[in-house]
Amino acid sequence: MNSITDTYELHNGMKIPCIGYGTCAVPDGRDTLEGIKNAIKTGYRNIDTAAAYQNETSVGEAIRQAAEEFGVKREELFISTKAWHDHRGYERTLQAFEESMDKLGLEYLDLYLIHWPANAKWHRDWRELNASTWKALEELYKAGRIRAIGVSNFLAHHVKALIEDSEIKPMVNQIEYHPGFGQKESAEYCQANGIIVEAWSPFGGGGAAVLKNEELNRIAVKYGKQPAQAALRWLLQKQIVPLPKSVHVERMISNTEIFDFELSAEDMEVIDHIPYCGGYMFDPDTAQS
Repeated sequence: MNSITDTYELHNGMKIPCIGYGTCAVPDGRDTLEGIKNAIKTGYRNIDTAAAYQNETSVGEAIRQAAEEFGVKREELFISTKAWHDHRGYERTLQAFEESMDKLGLEYLDLYLIHWPANAKWHRDWRELNASTWKALEELYKAGRIRAIGVSNFLAHHVKALIEDSEIKPMVNQIEYHPGFGQKESAEYCQANGIIVEAWSPFGGGGAAVLKNEELNRIAVKYGKQPAQAALRWLLQKQIVPLPKSVHVERMISNTEIFDFELSAEDMEVIDHIPYCGGYMFDPDTAQS
């Protein structure tokens, strides 16, 4: 990978840019609109949202304005959104998709995800519920409404069950992954099965406590980089697509400046073993959903 627009290939042949722009916790409004436009202007082509973020309208408007103001065409962008808990099941997921598309104002979607798995703690029929939700995604994919389909926050055993119960294997699994909280089993299972892994909250969430870690800072200084750049480079070298979020243009730019250095195997190992130092650390097996 040499630039922000370089891509990985999904198992259906679709291309996904190697870095994305996250929009979690930035609701509809002018700040969100301008933030997404600035991200596109900076060079981001992979934009991630969700019904639960309540900002799909702003994402869609930013896409249209970016086309007019910067000449970035819709087909140059990779846009994802997600179906929330209350839209699980075949019929309700189809409805959720149409609602998201109306808000986005798009003719097609690049990637649609199940936001969280139904789990055994809260759903006796968790496996059937995930499969029926996935069936809706498969149908939309076959109809050409979506170019790729996937899941989010699925542990390895959730993914395994879905593969066994479905016709089409997920193309992406988006999970929390950052120094101090690398969901190694889920990531390695997906990668072994040809499923691209995306990392939400690559800096560990609110306050970015992960970026204050001494080991991460020491390694960043060694390469003449910022801690955030070291964290993103660590993910890139694991072939995981990071989804950093910032409304500050200088940070957006900084987050793309990770292609001019390479972490050594030793430093990768050190970051691998950083203890928990911030993040959300939700457990998909117990989270209420």
